[in-house]
Amino acid sequence: MYQDEYLRCVDCGHDFVFTAGEQEFFASKGFQNKPNRCPDCRAARKAAGGGRSGGGRAPREMFTATCSQCGGVAEVPFQPRTDKPVYCRDCFATRSSYR
Repeated sequence: MYQDEYLRCVDCGHDFVFTAGEQEFFASKGFQNKPNRCPDCRAARKAAGGGRSGGGRAPREMFTATCSQCGGVAEVPFQPRTDKPVYCRDCFATRSSYR
């Protein structure tokens, strides 16, 4: 039913074989897409933490602003604007409605 198929790796550009056995395995798991990377590039990506676990993600940039409620320092994960209030962690937690 399945036959070996040659695919091109999106990372290194080399051709690799998507074997009939691998195709059968993919089908049994319900995977609908063919692999985009050769086995070596897949292993390298996984070792570098580039999988879906988020291990390779850079830390989020934080911005400093003045809290609109208490006047203290607020560290927020977005660039504050002058037309919107910004709250520190404590003041934000005590607000009854999050606008």
